[in-house]
Amino acid sequence: MNEEHEEHREQRAQGEPEAHHADPAQPTQGPPAEPDPRPQPQPQPQPQPQNAGEDPSDPPAPTTPPGQVQHNNVNQYFYGELSASGAQFGIGTTGSDNARRRAVGRLDSGEADAILAPYVKPACFEQAALALQQDGVVVLFGPPGTGKRSGAVALVDALADGSEYVVLSPGRSLDDLASGRVAFEKGVGYVLLDRMGEDSAQTADFDWRRVRDTVREHDARLVVTTVHPGDGAVVESVRHVPWQLPDLTAVLRVRLVRAGCVQDTVERAVSLMPGGCRIAEVAAAAERIACGAAPDEVWQDYGSSAAQPVRDWFARDRTPQEWAEVTTLAFVNGAGYRDFETCQERLESWVAPAFPAPVSEEEQAEVARRTVDRRQSLSRNELVAVAERKNGPLTRTALVFPHPQYRQWALEELWTKRSTPYWNGVRDWLGELVAAQPGLGLQLSVAQGLALLTRPAFDEVADNYLHPWAGGAAGPAGQSTATLVLQCMCLDESLAATALGVARGWARSPDPALRSTAAAAFSGALGVRFPTDAVTTLLRLIVRRGGLPVDAAFALAGLVAVLAECGQDTGAVFRPLAYRLRAQRETLTGQHKENLLGAALTVLRARDARTGRLVCASLMERDGRQTASIGELWAGVLDNLPRRGRAVAALNATLRELPAVSERPEQVAERFGRALGEALTPGDGPPLAAALRLVAARTDGAAGPWVDIFLTAVLSTED
Repeated sequence: MNEEHEEHREQRAQGEPEAHHADPAQPTQGPPAEPDPRPQPQPQPQPQPQNAGEDPSDPPAPTTPPGQVQHNNVNQYFYGELSASGAQFGIGTTGSDNARRRAVGRLDSGEADAILAPYVKPACFEQAALALQQDGVVVLFGPPGTGKRSGAVALVDALADGSEYVVLSPGRSLDDLASGRVAFEKGVGYVLLDRMGEDSAQTADFDWRRVRDTVREHDARLVVTTVHPGDGAVVESVRHVPWQLPDLTAVLRVRLVRAGCVQDTVERAVSLMPGGCRIAEVAAAAERIACGAAPDEVWQDYGSSAAQPVRDWFARDRTPQEWAEVTTLAFVNGAGYRDFETCQERLESWVAPAFPAPVSEEEQAEVARRTVDRRQSLSRNELVAVAERKNGPLTRTALVFPHPQYRQWALEELWTKRSTPYWNGVRDWLGELVAAQPGLGLQLSVAQGLALLTRPAFDEVADNYLHPWAGGAAGPAGQSTATLVLQCMCLDESLAATALGVARGWARSPDPALRSTAAAAFSGALGVRFPTDAVTTLLRLIVRRGGLPVDAAFALAGLVAVLAECGQDTGAVFRPLAYRLRAQRETLTGQHKENLLGAALTVLRARDARTGRLVCASLMERDGRQTASIGELWAGVLDNLPRRGRAVAALNATLRELPAVSERPEQVAERFGRALGEALTPGDGPPLAAALRLVAARTDGAAGPWVDIFLTAVLSTED
């Protein structure tokens, strides 16, 4: 199956209904001022996109009309890895590749082999396989960490006729699956991981029956995984199988034997494996042991026994100051003494109502002594360690947990043992901390802590932090921190779908601040993980009334840049955007059309934040498959008279940059020219050539060789 064709059809089916309904109530206006893609001043240190800025005559960014709130400054784009040393999500650290690759689309053969080769079937596998064989659809439900993802891939591998596996977005509704919005194909196995239960309980059985019949009709196979069996609905048409852990000792043996470990090492590792391990922990431990680590040392970091030092600490009576020390460390991890103590002192004032006030003189004296002796108290705390971190030629001191895993367990213990008054104080403290516009390092640390807290207390994080901050309660820094929480959640396979659900909810909100934050969230790691959902959401925000098209256009440009930087398929943006431009002559009018054209030009002028290079120029060298779609986008914006001057200037800048990004600029220019010429309306080639030569001569004193090669190719398509 052609992945590009499949994704295009899925994107088109998901996104086109929005474009086919122009809002008659929307007034037709002239084109809005183009969003200036040059970096704008920000209220806090943030990584910013560099979207063009090659033409000093570009108009300034549009000002905010009186009475409206400017939300554009929440946009943040995150390129590459999040700089979160030591933070652990799932089993990998924040340096893992989870947030740098897509979670939907055709499953890469190498990834499928990595899942299937060491796979050990649980006892429930045959029950699920029988249901899949008979019905074509089966649902696996169970808590995170039980191996549902690998089980789903193993099931479709065993029963699908072909060797193609497609992972669908967790945001797919039952109606999407039943009504043709997913193009099921014969012999293909489909997996929908961590499905969101947003369907009506009253019609659940009927909806599942429709899904089953659709999958059967196409002779495909579909495995769905979820945490909850059916949201209280009784479903008889599709079997829901409770998923179980496989024999973890067998999993460990298979992995170690495949890695070439000697029998003594295998047996020792099996005998020392503690209880309470998850499959991912066993896999991570096996990898470390296979690399030569001692089994007894490795197992200290996994399973229920690994958390025992943290649990022992919390089991003893602790002073309010000690509670504050560990809470501060959970959210302000890696800070130096001065910053840490300042944050801790503010936290203590916020949580003071949760503790009885000292009454006796001795109690008051003890509190005063501890406050003065704050640093010595930290040195006596077994959950606080001092790390020396290199910063170029300098070394700085950072306060951290003795082991990175302790952070998650400390948050779980804090949530279990401290009541609402304490957490009210934590909420107010973090709100104050974030609203003060801290540096990106502190912002990221707070976001990591909240992402880890979602495991034991998702509702607490969503209701008291994510939703209020995304809505502007803590200012622009709160909005950007909310997006950072979602980026951190994307590092964990079990939390990524939840992050997607949160962002989709913001995008559907009538609150423009929430929609703006959603756009920013989809421009980073969340968009890399779920590109189809991201592009569909951003395009809807661009063309619909009140959708904040400028924010969404910047986010779409940022997503192209981050997909390119991560080596992912930028066609996930170019293809649906080009499709929309092709259809816009008949389906879009007035402001909708202008918003879409403005977004296309913003994407074409996007620059990489690291190199400052135009993303589209680099892509035509690295991934020639995208040249046709890029040519279509250029044809669309050049066909628009109000934008033609800016578009020609940006086109000239793209051609001028080809020698800097390509070893074969002549070939790239020729291929680009043909793609644009074929997409242009007949007769538009000569006027474009005249305009481009004029701009090139004004810029360089003469039309450059790449312009000549490009225009020769464009005009050759006029024959």
